[in-house]
Amino acid sequence: MSGLNLVHLNGLRALEAVGRLGSLQAAAAELGVTVGAVSQQILKAEAQLGRPVFQRLPKGMVAAEWAVPVLAKLTDGFQSLSQAVCAARRRDDTLLTISVPPVFAARFLVHRLDRFSRRYPDIRLRIDATTSLVDFDTENVDLAVRVGRGHWPGVDAELMLRHAIFPVCAPAWAERLRKLEDIFHVPVIIDTRAIFSEDAWLRAAGLDLAPLMIRHSLNEASLCLEAAIAGEGVMFSWQTLSAYATSEGKLVEPFSIRADIGIGYYFVTHSGSRLPPKVIAFREWLRDEFATLDADI
Repeated sequence: MSGLNLVHLNGLRALEAVGRLGSLQAAAAELGVTVGAVSQQILKAEAQLGRPVFQRLPKGMVAAEWAVPVLAKLTDGFQSLSQAVCAARRRDDTLLTISVPPVFAARFLVHRLDRFSRRYPDIRLRIDATTSLVDFDTENVDLAVRVGRGHWPGVDAELMLRHAIFPVCAPAWAERLRKLEDIFHVPVIIDTRAIFSEDAWLRAAGLDLAPLMIRHSLNEASLCLEAAIAGEGVMFSWQTLSAYATSEGKLVEPFSIRADIGIGYYFVTHSGSRLPPKVIAFREWLRDEFATLDADI
């Protein structure tokens, strides 16, 4: 590996990032440095290599023909380095790093962490709240929980809980929801970014698809939940979103009907990997927690 002594590692990182991303700006953002710093690293690397790696064109940085396979090998090399670093950091069997959606973390998981700690006092959790897909080869993550249909490449996905939607409201509004048709005569809070339509519940309830009385339209599920708790009207929730609020009596579920919308919560791990005991422990605990929600249907 004496060739590595010829070019500084930071220069190689800059070459690889620009080659893969196509611009100095994108590479600077990924590397966490300024555009000027990336530009300087590339100039130094090109000088050390003895020839230009990129053509500077109006549309951006374009790799020279000879450099295309070289940059591809650099990408493979840095991916291997990243995997090695992640593997080295995963040796702590008492630390479990999980990736979960932010709403799931805030509305469901954090309210149950004490239960997990009592059951597994020797396991510490590190929670990465994001909806982005996980690359287990390069990210320091042991497992993920994701919502969908389970069809993600390069991972094993085990269905843990089928997603169901249903109306919830503050107790005062429940008094006006005596029969199913009353849903059309109360104000409704809509999540504009929801991956389901309220019509799914109307169909499950055997109701006509008549317009609802929309009072507020918000673009985040947690905001809709807070508005419902504040008494602004009815929202269509799902099990993990409103479980804590209903257990505290802040919200009630006026009807027993829940609508399956064809998606679910999946326990996601690296494809074909052998699960360590800490991952198995979290899976079994989460399955038990989800079972309590299913029992309420």
